[in-house]
Amino acid sequence: MIRQLIRSYVVLVAGAVAMFTVPVAFSLTDQLRDDTAASVRREAETMALLLGNGNPPSCAALLEMADAFEGETPGEVEVTERCDTDLRSPRRDEDLTRTLETGDPSIDWGSSFIWGPELKITVAARESREDLDGRNGGPVVGAVRIVYKTTDLTDRLWTIWGFRAGLGVAVLIVAAVIGAVVARRLTRPLRQLNDTASRFSDGDLAARSPVTGPRETQTLARTLNQAGERLDTLIAAQRIFVADASHQLRTPLTALRLSLDNIADGVDDDFVKEDVEQATAEVVRMSRLVNGLLVLARAEAKVTVAEPLPLKEIVRERLDVWRPAADERGVTITLRGSADGRLLVLTSPGQLEQVLDNVLSNALEVSPDGGTITVRVEPRGDEVTLSVCDQGPGMSDAEKSRAFDRFWRGQGLTGKSGSGLGLAVVKQLVTDDGGTVSLRDSPGGGLCVTITLRAAHRG
Repeated sequence: MIRQLIRSYVVLVAGAVAMFTVPVAFSLTDQLRDDTAASVRREAETMALLLGNGNPPSCAALLEMADAFEGETPGEVEVTERCDTDLRSPRRDEDLTRTLETGDPSIDWGSSFIWGPELKITVAARESREDLDGRNGGPVVGAVRIVYKTTDLTDRLWTIWGFRAGLGVAVLIVAAVIGAVVARRLTRPLRQLNDTASRFSDGDLAARSPVTGPRETQTLARTLNQAGERLDTLIAAQRIFVADASHQLRTPLTALRLSLDNIADGVDDDFVKEDVEQATAEVVRMSRLVNGLLVLARAEAKVTVAEPLPLKEIVRERLDVWRPAADERGVTITLRGSADGRLLVLTSPGQLEQVLDNVLSNALEVSPDGGTITVRVEPRGDEVTLSVCDQGPGMSDAEKSRAFDRFWRGQGLTGKSGSGLGLAVVKQLVTDDGGTVSLRDSPGGGLCVTITLRAAHRG
């Protein structure tokens, strides 16, 4: 929009400059042409009078005047043979013939467009004889032609048009600068509204747009702010409800699981035990779902603040926790990378542990028996990349696009279904700490979860 406003403003100014500058330049060009022709014609007519007299003093004056004219101007004087001078005789052409026959002067600019390289003015010389009315009306006895070089005129023409062209360019540049300033000022409220809407789309419902600019944008800003406040209130209420419901459900689920365990211990019937085990598995899955909802509710509430924590130490601790479960299936967990133990990342206490637990749990679930899970830590400037790669079946592009959706579940090789909140929790926790998470195919087959965190510099 800013570019369109600038272009419109520049086009408008260019049209105004052209309307006022081009006619003036043409007028000055015509004036230069007419003044030059009139000046040269006056000189030629004066010399023609002297040539018409034909006496020695007039011929001497003609020669002197021609020499002076040729010395001060880029013109050359040509006369027909009447005076005994060394002036060149004009070439016989149509203009000269017509002037000698009719006595009318001729002007030839050498081109139909402005002018050519030479201006030729031919004036008839009449015999000096004064009639009763006091006018010189003798017969044509010769002609004077002045061949005037137009080089100086062309230079002056370029000066006229070049000056105005330069002035026009300067005006357009100034107009573009002013147009940019005005356009940015006019569109500032719209940019602020767009920034606020973008922050809304990123989940920042506390964003508010300044109420500035024209009345229309002020009304739109107030409406957007009111919508943000309403959404913030509704989502906050939803988070509170989810957190409260999740917290309240944990106790009866725990009690139900203990009751099922007691029933399983006191029953000898294999069919009943199988039913109890299935019920216990569903209770465990429901407990995971409730715990995931509680983690999401707390993460969205942003009750913690990121602080510098040792990444390598946290990673080693979680790997030590998950290795026994991996060893039971013959899965190897390896830690690689060039990061040392002094590397710090900005993360909220306890959140990175939950992220690693969810990612490692998913990787272990889909890993085949005897497979390998590779955890790699690499510092990259102001960021640190933490990747967890498995050797499972991987995901298609369509599955990757939905993997972070809540309650979307994939099926691992072990046949155990998750709660559908694992990667959603990972994304929420990582995003809260200012990081990013993405999925890509593992080079050896499988899936890589890549987490990027902000590096913290030691003071």
